[in-house]
Order: sequence, then C-alpha cells, then structure tokens
Amino acid sequence: MNQEKIGKFIKTLRKEKKLTQSELATKLEVTDKSISNWENGKNMPDLSLFKPLCEILGITINDLISGEKLNKDNYQEKFEENILNTIDYTNKKVTNKNNIIGITFITFGIIIAITAMTIFPSESSWGSIYSIFGGLISLIGIFIITKKHKIFICITYFILFILLLFLIDYISVKNIKQAPRFSIVKVTSENAIYYDTIFYDVVRCNKDTDNEYYEIIKNNNYDKDNIQNYCKRISKIN
Repeated sequence: MNQEKIGKFIKTLRKEKKLTQSELATKLEVTDKSISNWENGKNMPDLSLFKPLCEILGITINDLISGEKLNKDNYQEKFEENILNTIDYTNKKVTNKNNIIGITFITFGIIIAITAMTIFPSESSWGSIYSIFGGLISLIGIFIITKKHKIFICITYFILFILLLFLIDYISVKNIKQAPRFSIVKVTSENAIYYDTIFYDVVRCNKDTDNEYYEIIKNNNYDKDNIQNYCKRISKIN
C-alpha cells in the first residue's frame, strides 16, 4: 500500500465533504492526530475503520486501498492487487506488534535478573530464583519474536543466559569476595562454609571475622571436618 497516496486521497475527499479533521475524527471516534497522521502518510487507519471511513467519504474499500477512485475497467484488477496488499499490510502489523511485545518481555526479564543479582544478598536464594525467573520472562520474548527454528533458538538463548549468570556469579566470588549465588550444596562448620556449585566449589574460611576470605577450588566433596582442615592448611601457607 502507498500510504502517502492514500493519505492525500483521504485529505482530498474529506475536503470535498467539507469536513474538518476534528469532525471526521469525531465520526470515527479517533483523535485529530490520527486523522493528521493518515493524511500525512505516517500510518494507515486500522482495518476496523476501513468500512466506516469509506461510508463517510463515499468510496469503496477498493478505492481507499488504491488511493484513487477506480473505474470499471481497472476495478477487478485493482481489487485482486489490493487483497494481496491488505494481507501483506496485516502481516506486517502483526509482526511489528509481536516484535514490540517480544522486546518488552526481553527487556523486562533482563531488568528482573539484573535487579535480583543487585538487590538480594549473595547468601539469599531469592537472588538466584528471581534471576532465573527473569531469564524465563525474557525467553518468552525470544519465542514471540523468533520466526524460524523457535525451539533451537530458545534453548540456545536460555543456556547462554544461564551460563552468563554463572559467569557473573564467578566474577563476583573472585573479585568482590562474596558467596556464590548458585550453590547446590552448602556445608557449614564452626569457622568455615563450603559451597558446591556446578562448575566449581568455594570455601569461605574464618567466616564473619576480620580475616574472612574465599577460596575457589575444583569440585570436591567436603564435609565439616574437611573444610575446617582445608582452611587451617591455607592459613598456614599464607
């Protein structure tokens, strides 16, 4: 559809009917700005307004989509062409709407994840729960905007999202010296805490003291005695 041509056509017919933009807007129950946007070719009337608009302007829907009054000779030819144009226009509107909804979900999900990682203490399980929840929300957005290979793209996205959360968590443990958020097992002794995550383990020695420190180690199975002994060995070395 030629939006600019259709807009000029609407403007010409409106003036022929001696209607102001405000009067036409009132009849169609839309805003003056909507009429102005149509006539300037910025956008098109909603499909639900085609029939009442044409009745007011005294034309057919085929005339409206063509942007001109058609004669009998080219009416049928234009009719078929306009059906295809209308289908294409509708598909584009649906796609644009889906993209807006999808991007909104993605943005909202990422904000939830970032907020959860920022607000909740690393020891709280709520941080990991809400960050994963944010990932699921953003995954809905990916599903909405993806046209082909939805399942593959969604699975890939979610895996990468989770890996990114683990990476951020690892960096926080190493640089900020805080407990890992995504620990599966947590073992506590008198002066130490052992955190077992999927990819690595963390031992928190001298907990809640001025000499508290974190050690990232390879995956091992520790009990209370083991982590106490580990911290003692590290203390002697240091």
